[in-house]
Amino acid sequence: MSGRNESEVASRAIVYRPFSLEDAAAARALSSELSWPHRLEDWQFVAQVGKGFVAQDGGGTLVGTGLCWKYGPDRASLGMLIVSPQHQGQGIGRKLMELLMEELGERTVILHATTEGQPLYKKLGFEAIGTIHQHQGTAFQLPLVSLPQGERLRPLGSNDTARLIDLASRASGLDRGTLLPALLEVSEGIALARDGDLIGFALFRRFGPGFAIGPVVAPESDDSCRAKALISYWLALNAGAFVRIDTPHECRLSEWLEGLGLASAGTVVKMARNGTLPADASVRQFGIVNQAVC
Repeated sequence: MSGRNESEVASRAIVYRPFSLEDAAAARALSSELSWPHRLEDWQFVAQVGKGFVAQDGGGTLVGTGLCWKYGPDRASLGMLIVSPQHQGQGIGRKLMELLMEELGERTVILHATTEGQPLYKKLGFEAIGTIHQHQGTAFQLPLVSLPQGERLRPLGSNDTARLIDLASRASGLDRGTLLPALLEVSEGIALARDGDLIGFALFRRFGPGFAIGPVVAPESDDSCRAKALISYWLALNAGAFVRIDTPHECRLSEWLEGLGLASAGTVVKMARNGTLPADASVRQFGIVNQAVC
């Protein structure tokens, strides 16, 4: 039998079905094969706030995953697209993508693509719209960051949720009404206030082998001092811990982060299908939640 015929037979043996929380352990094992850092708890979180599909071989072994997250009726993101190294080249990734896009309909969809994944996404109608820089490290050198007069950092309060959702939604261009409350359940948070009004925030949570900062939401300024103050707050409290942050290229934080000791750990391309996201000039997402939910 030729190599192509063997691949076609193997592809026909694959079964696709919806992702369930019971799949999280197998999905975590699959992602570990590709050296992804996700813990079981990280998989459980993204599955709880989204929907997805898995691919199983004839023996019932999970060999592929893909998840998506809906942000209202018009927008969504997708990610966690993985195919076992032993099953790549059989069209499994494309089939999972087709199932996800069918689930999302005509929504504007955002994803973050590796170099290897970009050709498939381009064939499916995605276009590059930006770049995300991943930074991580354990030893931090923190300069003093001064805030504008009348602004200060304060703990998040129980009455802040509605304002946090509004800021996060405007900064990302995605409806965070469902995601943000779920994030607050697994995160610590710090708020940026101006004369008593909440104008920015940053969340900090367990992720992979350490911790992640994100989202980081703040008003724009020439020196990005507000975002830097929010990020520095968490780094100062966690000296020696492994910390990761993913920041959009247009935020111009990479050089500053490297100077703090958060080394560059790679980049991914932000891609969109069926349009792009609206921009709000008054507030920006300096650090994304993660590369899946954006």
